[in-house]
Amino acid sequence: MPKHVAVLMGGTSSERVVSLSSGNACAAALESVGYRVTRVDVGADIAAVLADLRPDVAFNALHGPAGEDGTIQGLLEILTIPYTHSGVLASALAMHKERAKVVMRAAGVAVPEGRVVNRDVAAKSHVLPPPYVVKPVSEGSSVGVIIVRDGRSHPPQILASDEWTYGEEVLVETYIAGRELTCAVMGDTALGVIEIKPASGEWYDFEAKYAEGGSIHVLPADLKPNVYQRVQELALTAHQALGCRGVSRADLRYDDTPGGTGALVVLEVNTQPGMTQTSLVPEMAAHAGYGFGELVRWMVEDASLGR
Repeated sequence: MPKHVAVLMGGTSSERVVSLSSGNACAAALESVGYRVTRVDVGADIAAVLADLRPDVAFNALHGPAGEDGTIQGLLEILTIPYTHSGVLASALAMHKERAKVVMRAAGVAVPEGRVVNRDVAAKSHVLPPPYVVKPVSEGSSVGVIIVRDGRSHPPQILASDEWTYGEEVLVETYIAGRELTCAVMGDTALGVIEIKPASGEWYDFEAKYAEGGSIHVLPADLKPNVYQRVQELALTAHQALGCRGVSRADLRYDDTPGGTGALVVLEVNTQPGMTQTSLVPEMAAHAGYGFGELVRWMVEDASLGR
């Protein structure tokens, strides 16, 4: 009798559409390698739905608040349903960007300098000298991220308006020039390193992440061997310091600009990275010899409680 896997997707966060893409791709791949799959669009009745289904494993394909911050993980622990990805504490910690930075910095991982302030404070005057970055404390997929360029006279006024829907606190960080890198961890192994280049625009924003042809992925990244290895070391150290399990993905900046610092800085760790066939983690896994079906099978077999 094949394992029954409930693929949790959708939800109510700002990343709902992305989650549906991840979930449907993973569900199809799991079916192709022999699992019995139920697709679950997560709503307020999720506890009752899962109690009725009683799957052998919950494959968590949710993104953003409620799916990535320890909430669904806690529910699955209570229902005693083994699940994929990171557990309650690691999920909650990694989702809160500032607290995650405290833990990573203590483990020797370089992170951007910055501070958390009320959004009204960030809208009144520059919290840091430009250039700097403003981002929600607990969102993913570059949702709500604003880059304040050098020479800008006023901070972003959207922060004080009703259009801002990403919480009262924002994280203001020093802008790190250079190249955008990412590296996934699978179990206790760092995979290959990708350099991400936006096909248009200036940075890897939501459009560059998810629009067809929005970005160019260079795998393996064209880096000196010692730098490439250091990126892998930082991704694995961050994963372990935060207590992550299963698959995670660290996003970094490498300042190799003329006259730059040469620093490698970890921006954040994603405990629920995108999982479509064209997403970064499946691409890195394929480079390591894992097809998409093999990757999701590994994740299901790795699922457990007490993560």
